[in-house]
Amino acid sequence: MKHKKFHMIGNAHLDPVWLWQWQEGFQETKATFRSALDRMKEYPDFIFTSSSAANYEWVENNDPAMFEEIIARIKEGRWQIVGGWWIQPDCNIPGGESFVRQGLYGQRYFKEKFGVTAKVGYNVDSFGHHGMLPQILMKSGMPYYVFMRPMPNEKGLPGRTFYWESDDGSRVLAYRIPFEYCTWGKELDKHVRRCITDLKEPFDEMMVFYGVGNHGGGPTKENIESIIRMNEDEAYPTMAFGGPNEFFAAMEAKGLQFPVVHDDLQHHASGCYAVHSGIKQWNRQAENKLIAAEKWSALAERITGQPYPANFALAWKNVLFNQFHDILAGTSLEAAYEDARNMHGEAMNIGERGLNYALQSLSWNINIEQEEGMKPIVVFNPHSWASKINVEQEIGGIKDTKILVDDTGKQVPFQTVQSQATSGGRFRLSFIAELPPMGYRVYKLHTTSGQARLVPAAIEATDFTLENDRFRLEFDPQTGFISSLHDKKANYEVFRGPAARPDVIEDNSDTWSHNVFHFNKTIGSFTAKSVQRVEHGPVKSVVRVVSEYGSSKLVQDFTMYRELDYIDVKVTVDWREQFKMLKLVFPINLIFTKQTYEIPYGFKEREHNGEEEPGQSWVDYGGILREEGTDYGVSLINDAKYSYSILNKELALTVLRSPIYAHHDPLVPDPKGHYSFIDQGIQQFNYRLLAHEGSWEQAGTVKLAHELNQRPTSIIETYHAGPLPQQDSYLAVDQDNIIVSVVKKSEDNDDLIVRAYETTRTATTATIRLPKWNRIVEANFGPCEIKTFRIPANEELPVTETNLIEFPE
Repeated sequence: MKHKKFHMIGNAHLDPVWLWQWQEGFQETKATFRSALDRMKEYPDFIFTSSSAANYEWVENNDPAMFEEIIARIKEGRWQIVGGWWIQPDCNIPGGESFVRQGLYGQRYFKEKFGVTAKVGYNVDSFGHHGMLPQILMKSGMPYYVFMRPMPNEKGLPGRTFYWESDDGSRVLAYRIPFEYCTWGKELDKHVRRCITDLKEPFDEMMVFYGVGNHGGGPTKENIESIIRMNEDEAYPTMAFGGPNEFFAAMEAKGLQFPVVHDDLQHHASGCYAVHSGIKQWNRQAENKLIAAEKWSALAERITGQPYPANFALAWKNVLFNQFHDILAGTSLEAAYEDARNMHGEAMNIGERGLNYALQSLSWNINIEQEEGMKPIVVFNPHSWASKINVEQEIGGIKDTKILVDDTGKQVPFQTVQSQATSGGRFRLSFIAELPPMGYRVYKLHTTSGQARLVPAAIEATDFTLENDRFRLEFDPQTGFISSLHDKKANYEVFRGPAARPDVIEDNSDTWSHNVFHFNKTIGSFTAKSVQRVEHGPVKSVVRVVSEYGSSKLVQDFTMYRELDYIDVKVTVDWREQFKMLKLVFPINLIFTKQTYEIPYGFKEREHNGEEEPGQSWVDYGGILREEGTDYGVSLINDAKYSYSILNKELALTVLRSPIYAHHDPLVPDPKGHYSFIDQGIQQFNYRLLAHEGSWEQAGTVKLAHELNQRPTSIIETYHAGPLPQQDSYLAVDQDNIIVSVVKKSEDNDDLIVRAYETTRTATTATIRLPKWNRIVEANFGPCEIKTFRIPANEELPVTETNLIEFPE
């Protein structure tokens, strides 16, 4: 047996938040680290493995002396840093850029404080892992990965150790932990014996994790002494204190042929994709706010000299901390979400302040002529493509004699819609803006002075129908469901039954929905109380459907635009149900279908078997028109949700779940007990229906999803002289499938960092232009490849490609 080897990984799974708030996790971090350091003094061979830069920052700030001890042990090689991320996050719900920032801030922290970076990605308790992670890990300096969930009963894998590959071809050597990542505090004989049964030739080495965990604790004296005793027993394999680095090095040195897995690693705790709408929405909003703020702050610093905010890193760290797998997944106790709300608030306030300083520094420097009564509105497009989009701006003093023109003097149709203010002469202006790539445009509201106001004919709209040149949308006045969506161009009925149907599903599962993969027991639907047209004009018309179920209320405002070929829906839910789920269901009228979900910085095609699936801001249900035989599809885009299902050609967006906070199976709630239920009360979000000919790639689904989630910003200006023109563009890409997701200041100096990714799994040569600085970036992108470029502030230095953590390759 001694020819086989167990790498005994002493660790302490430490949830900074779960059934306790972060303040308790803070204290337990110090207690756990103190225990590990004490064990090192007592047992000279003992090695401790630990992840998560956030925990170390706590210790650094609260016990500097202990932090110095940790530094010494890391240099000695007995304290091993793994998981070069800020925290062990949920690995489905954060956006692609958040996974990049986990490594950017985590690895840079470890390098700065300890002189090392992690080689092993480490998410032992995350509830599933999206398929783009191998690329993100590799480009963050981590060629190895350790995880535990999904477990063998949830996903079969060809081996415990395997190469995990993403669409661009990046591979990491991954290891699924056997049985559990933590143990009790006693002897480990039982745990070791069951692991022995998992050793199969030609693999004669494995990692066995031990140490008290979840609420921290780490390896105990009895743990360590039992390992020493078993190592002297011929009935056990050689048992060596070690860390994951040594295990992976040993595996690669053997030259073995490891199987390759090219897939997501799913499913575990499927209820987590939807539970706690608040934390999901705050996460999406904070990510987009900070990304937009960075873009404009980096550009403004170079254009106007507006200082780049120094606290963006603090804001990101708040967001990253709240992506911890028990916070963002919605499985922590109720009080933890008050803390998370406050941290997200701080992050978004930092982002909002930085964004406003940057944009107003630009708008204040635009040369705008003086004209009595004229109100300039500067609209900023944060995206790397020209955008045609509805803009709404609260404003005062609109009269019937006003017209809206663009910077060339061309009239732009507008309408006033219900203001957010109910008095004080305020109005809400709605118009379609045509914006340059990553730039701005000035629109002007002024008196007609004899020029007739342009008021094109509105779309056809009644209480029960909306019709523009492309679509006719009809509502059933009794149910409030969509009864028809007819594509006039394709001459096709998009839905094969009532759509936007708010189905109520029985859901008695716990907060995680342990061992539940389908939510399909429909017990009712919301019933319409009113269906009526509430807005109508030359820009858009809106039909509002108000419906009820039990004590709950649902309002859906369906917007059809005269000039845009998609339908926007604003949803307000007042939810009062318990142990129930709400889905919005869309039966799609297609054959030979293909279901595609956005995942972080990529996409994934999945079966339509009714399983609850994690997705980002869009899912597309594509297929063939029944009679014509041509490609068609429906993209469902949203700004706050992450959970979907498709069964019997019905695409469903899971709006919410209402289990008990932190209710863990198999605990059965006391019928007489008093519990707090999740997602009670009012929430709002938006979704977009994009019925399209051709594929989602041709329809521009990815760009329209970005536009819904990261919207243009408009500012009411005044007249003033300035060096900037009334329309300008600072960055553009020549290929539709390449999106610039990030423009930021380098972490090291005044260089500009530009990140772009390929969106359609198509190898592409693209050119990114920054005309104001005479910079051209030409690059070859592999399928779904993420590339990061460093543009030196010194114009004489060339543009170079860098990795995700902005270190030299």
